[in-house]
Amino acid sequence: MATDPPQRPPTIDAAAAARWSRLVPDGNSPWLHEEIGRRMEDRLQWIKTQPRHWADWSPARGGMEAHALLARRYRDAAAFVIEPEPALLAPTREALAAPWWSARRWQGARPSFDVPPEEGVDLLWANMALHMAADPQALIARWHRLVATDGFLMFSCFGPDTVRELRVLHERQGWPPASHEFTDMHDWGDMLVHAGFAEPVMDMERIVLTWPSAEAALAELRTLGRNLHRARFPALRGRTWHRNLRRALPDVALSAEGAGRIALTFEIIYGHAFKPAPRVALAAESAVSLREMRSMLQRGGRPGG
Repeated sequence: MATDPPQRPPTIDAAAAARWSRLVPDGNSPWLHEEIGRRMEDRLQWIKTQPRHWADWSPARGGMEAHALLARRYRDAAAFVIEPEPALLAPTREALAAPWWSARRWQGARPSFDVPPEEGVDLLWANMALHMAADPQALIARWHRLVATDGFLMFSCFGPDTVRELRVLHERQGWPPASHEFTDMHDWGDMLVHAGFAEPVMDMERIVLTWPSAEAALAELRTLGRNLHRARFPALRGRTWHRNLRRALPDVALSAEGAGRIALTFEIIYGHAFKPAPRVALAAESAVSLREMRSMLQRGGRPGG
């Protein structure tokens, strides 16, 4: 008998995750998120489906430049922006509102902030969001509802080896965990199938970033997220702790380039999955949504078929 997949990651503090999601990004989207978006967009060349409409999930953090790449690739498709946090709606709208004299106007359709079509979008793009969700299974289920039948989801997130150097440092110092636990790509695949997606394809790569100093590394980390672990430090740390952190970091994260540079590892998980036609098992009483019934009728299907 099939069982539900475990809710992962179990170490996330839901209240802390909610605070992070409402925090308005300072300036541009994080550089690393943009780079991952570029790499993920390049993978679209292997998917021959040409969406009629697509939606970008929270591009404020996922990447404005990545959004522009998709708009250029699918210039004839209707584009939608879904910003789940009201606090990020205005800055996202402003950032994507290219003035009339900008060349960006001709790179693709101006995105709509309206509700996507009832039948869903052919492509849902979700860059670097899933690993910060307190209830990832619920988020994947929400994405499933937004994707049209025969459409597909494209997403990326951090994997378990992310900032492993910081984890080692915290363990050596006897400090609480440096970050919440990140989910393995196989578990993401299980959750996609559980939500109703099919044919999930998962891929992973490791990226090592280097900085000239510990201060520079920590400053960029603050743009990527927060430590959401339930057992993290319960309050702010003082100057002495920060000084100890900066001094100790080169011992576990010294770059091979030398010259005192700091290196940190990021495991990046990429995934995509298709949404098949709904299949409803017949029982004494079977509930079928209007949207599912329309889809089955259009395809000549039937419940349980």
